[in-house]
Amino acid sequence: MLLGIVVVAAAWALSGLYRAPKQPRPAPVAVIDAPPIAAGRIDYARLDERLRRLVAEDEMAGLAVAVIDGGKINFVKGYGETVGRSGEKVTAETVFRWASVSKGLAATMVAALAEQGELSLDDPIAKWAPSLKLPDRGEWRTSVADVLSHRVGIVSNAYDLKLEEGADTKALRSSFAELPRICDPGTCSAYQNVAFDAASEIVERVTGLPYEAAVRARLFDPLAMTSGSVSRDGLVSARSWARPHLGKSRPLEVPDAYYRVPAAGGVNSSIYDFALWMRAQMGLVPRVLSPALLDTIHRPRVATPVEQRRVRRFGDRLRDARYGLGWRDYDYLGHRVIGHLGGVRGHRSSILFDPELKTGVVALWNSSSSQPVGIEVEVMDMVYGVPFQDWMELENPRHRTSARVPDEASARRLEQAPRR
Repeated sequence: MLLGIVVVAAAWALSGLYRAPKQPRPAPVAVIDAPPIAAGRIDYARLDERLRRLVAEDEMAGLAVAVIDGGKINFVKGYGETVGRSGEKVTAETVFRWASVSKGLAATMVAALAEQGELSLDDPIAKWAPSLKLPDRGEWRTSVADVLSHRVGIVSNAYDLKLEEGADTKALRSSFAELPRICDPGTCSAYQNVAFDAASEIVERVTGLPYEAAVRARLFDPLAMTSGSVSRDGLVSARSWARPHLGKSRPLEVPDAYYRVPAAGGVNSSIYDFALWMRAQMGLVPRVLSPALLDTIHRPRVATPVEQRRVRRFGDRLRDARYGLGWRDYDYLGHRVIGHLGGVRGHRSSILFDPELKTGVVALWNSSSSQPVGIEVEVMDMVYGVPFQDWMELENPRHRTSARVPDEASARRLEQAPRR
């Protein structure tokens, strides 16, 4: 037994991984089964009524939403079912997939290691993720920060189809050298999954630990995110987990493709822990995520006109779309907001918050419907005192133009569509 303890301790020492101080889990009273009467900027009674109507839609199975207002978790609630027509209710502790919102966690993890002096974000990616090869030996001119902001100079969503067909991720990254270069590294935005997952290789190389173990030690445990995991097993072994669906009553299998690029799309958690994550990103847990670290990852580094096209239905709200390190940055009626969307087959996610007001909303749902993307816009409209608009498109289904929040395959088609 003593030998085992010594071996584990030595492994941690050699890894150089700093364990941030563990935070107490906020009191569970914040998890509410019924929202309070309207107070302050956000009308929770109206929000609850809207969400009940939303989950009754034919394309919806289950949904979970949390709101933080002024730094306080004021609303956390589940709606619908984990499996359509099963009677198994979604709760605040039901585990869903984050999909591409996982990128913000990966960037946070790499930036934390950089803050500890373990690497520099300006280092060439070749130094830390040798599997990534780019055209014309571009891996030596592409920085770690370039990878985390989708500026590697190759076509968007490179080799996602091969990933979905089961190809080895490191072999795919090595074959990027055969692709044509669309711009010099660091000069244009082209969204990636397989290339972005070089971040997990960086973390493992620096810490000497599997990616999930390093994330758990540096982020999940210190932030008391007890449901957090980064694997397919972590999802399906949860006491309550949301099965992916097409529509309300057609459950799907859980493929492993995007779990094999864990930095790009592998995180799972409950909505409550998702809210704890947003709270930390707001700067409310500085002992774990310092103000300097948050500035590093949230600071916009590249314009993303394709993203502006994707959220065009919300164009008068989400303007000037740009990308930092794993995070999107927008102008929302003159206010700076930070967020990201995620989508894999049968699961969707969204996060959007105002870092100055410490106010925002997170949502997780287990279907391919795009209607819930309107939740974040309706909530932020309330925050900014904007007259109500039906962004969830509940009032007039015949004229529904739901914003496209595609899964990774659909995103690839949109990203590669001819630009006008």
